[in-house]
Amino acid sequence: MAAEKFETMMKKLEDAVERLESGDLSLEDSLKTFEEGVRCANFCVKKLDEAEKKVEILLKQRDGSFVKKEFSQEDEL
Repeated sequence: MAAEKFETMMKKLEDAVERLESGDLSLEDSLKTFEEGVRCANFCVKKLDEAEKKVEILLKQRDGSFVKKEFSQEDEL
């Protein structure tokens, strides 16, 4: 799972949610799918945390001080 990409794992998570929401799975398959979804969600959370740390490092000021800036939709423009 370490070589997986965030986007791939997010898609697997979305697929797991869709399968669970369909209600067509047996109890055993539902549990397996749920476990897969939890693994995917944990992977995605870890990757998002890593990305946040990288962004914070990039926001470090030249004088060594650190400025933490909240991300907003306006920052995308």
